[in-house]
Amino acid sequence: MEPYYGRLIGNFEEFAHGVSGIVYAVDETTIFIKGFKYDGMGPDAYFWVGNSPRPSPEGYIIPYPEDYVGREPPILRAHNSTDVILRLPMGKRIRDIRWLSVWCRRFTVDFGEVFIPPSLEAPKPRVLPEFKRLAHGLRSGNISILDAKTFYIPNLHYDGAGPDAYFWVGNGSEPSQFGIKVANEMGSLEPLRGYQGEDIEIQLPGNLTVYDIDWLAMWCVKYRHNFGHIIIPKDLDVPPALGQTKITPPWWYNPTSAKPPSPMITNCKEMLNRRLQIRWEMQGDLVRITLSARIREDQYMAFGLSGAQGRPQMIGGDVTVAFYDAELNSFHAVDYYMSHTAQCDGTSGVCPDERIGGRNDVVLISGERKNNITTIVYTRPLQTNEPVKDLTIPRKGEVNVIAAFGPLNSRKEANAHSITDKTTDDIRIDFSTTNDGNCENSLYENKEDDKIKPWPIQKIIGETVFSARIGPTGGKRGYTPITGHPSWGIAWWINDLLIPELYVERGQTYTFIVEGGEDTTNPAHYHPLYICDSSEGGFGQKSEADQKKQKVYAGVEYNEDGYPYPTAAGRYCEWEHKTVDRSAETETFTEYVETLRLNCDSGEAAIMNWTVPMDAPDLLYYQCYTHNNLGWKIRVVEPGYIAPRDGYNSASILGPSLLTVLVSTFFIF
Repeated sequence: MEPYYGRLIGNFEEFAHGVSGIVYAVDETTIFIKGFKYDGMGPDAYFWVGNSPRPSPEGYIIPYPEDYVGREPPILRAHNSTDVILRLPMGKRIRDIRWLSVWCRRFTVDFGEVFIPPSLEAPKPRVLPEFKRLAHGLRSGNISILDAKTFYIPNLHYDGAGPDAYFWVGNGSEPSQFGIKVANEMGSLEPLRGYQGEDIEIQLPGNLTVYDIDWLAMWCVKYRHNFGHIIIPKDLDVPPALGQTKITPPWWYNPTSAKPPSPMITNCKEMLNRRLQIRWEMQGDLVRITLSARIREDQYMAFGLSGAQGRPQMIGGDVTVAFYDAELNSFHAVDYYMSHTAQCDGTSGVCPDERIGGRNDVVLISGERKNNITTIVYTRPLQTNEPVKDLTIPRKGEVNVIAAFGPLNSRKEANAHSITDKTTDDIRIDFSTTNDGNCENSLYENKEDDKIKPWPIQKIIGETVFSARIGPTGGKRGYTPITGHPSWGIAWWINDLLIPELYVERGQTYTFIVEGGEDTTNPAHYHPLYICDSSEGGFGQKSEADQKKQKVYAGVEYNEDGYPYPTAAGRYCEWEHKTVDRSAETETFTEYVETLRLNCDSGEAAIMNWTVPMDAPDLLYYQCYTHNNLGWKIRVVEPGYIAPRDGYNSASILGPSLLTVLVSTFFIF
């Protein structure tokens, strides 16, 4: 049976950059996109919503990721079948918008859109009565079902005197011994402590949902006694459980007795030469840990307790190995024990606890990978019942910790790491501390960008026939570093090269086979080619005054009323990413082309023949008629001579023969 994701809104209609995904209304303020795809090449793209008839600049951003700290969210990165949760800005509801778009603000281009059905009714949280008051001072505010797995219990009071009390769910007309334990708000299954007016959330275990139970109770297992309960109605229509709920109270609950949120705890330590950041917070019998590191997709990060006190020791260590599985687009946090430093053989070595007869006591909370940084949040108990494989985190006092990076093997298990990728210093943490923060932002400075060098400029010399298609810009190696101009994610590819410089001779005729798209109703697929003296292009979108600042040499004609129109568009052909943009990972342009595939619509190419005027200037440009900054330079030389005339460091004179030469240089001007 297909999981329930909420009310279906529809599928993204793609206009550019591979935008796709199935869109659902989770609740009145939350949208879920199943399998979102986008190549990440828009220079100023965001999730964008509005109430105009169609996507337009009259909209606003949905912040994503939601937890980004700053004045404005970052531009939308590449996604490959990612499940995305979007929360509308404060005060907005799905009923207030007509559409969701992937929108580029800089170029006012709609990359993909989906419209909200006018009659759509989003699932809603359900408010129930308070706990029935039977024993031990149990009372609460009205309990709410936030989603199919989550209860919100406000103003909870309980004296904590029950010897074996738990949150308890089951079936039948009233609570009984035939129920199931539900972990408390900290994720612990220890007997419940006392509560003094606290607001908490609890979640049903495993695959259990509110549709599977008849009641929620506080129950003493040892004495089979019901302290109080609520009955679950059968006519629920609550949101699906997709991780959209928060610890804070929902927008629709605002009791006068609501307490201010507790102060943020900011414990943080850097290890492995500041390449790994560890944040922690003790929560009852658990510790919540966040690991962040700049690592590759095929690497793990490990953190935990040293096998010896007073020094770092891998043997005997109890660590969590955390990693991102790119193949399954999933995150993992696994409990490991190290009997020695060899790879796990099924009985000893660096092994997952479960593989050597133990239990995985680590619980994954969340994971994220962006800007080459993997961040994974998990909890682990302070103490377990596995004394051989698990070490105890003291409630107070320092304990030695260790960390490492390394590659994953074919089993997705930790493999050997280099000597520089493990702890060698005596590092200690007191997990009970608060506001022990000494981390800097150095991890989040995109150091990889410093290593990304532009590809060499490519030239086509001696050809008389050019194919002109659309393709990606090559990220930090392509269009922008070569031209110095901003891009909106696509550019001209000539003879299957990204914005090469073309060398042409005065008086010679050249043929351009143009496949830039001819559908005028779809701006993202309409790119007529023309030749001009403007390094920006975009003649068709300019005012009459700005048009006069350009001189057009080919690809534009005028009708009888004196209005310009393009003459060279043709069917649409585009070099597309097979998955997501890999330009940062490919050292050479040839390698980059291997990550692409050519996709062409049906139809015919347009043909543009151009005879270079004898008085043409030395520098012209091939450009897009409808958009700025898609093309690049045309070098115009004298008949029979190919060498540039302005001291450009390139090929020498080749003579009148038509010889194709590809020359590379790093000089840009």
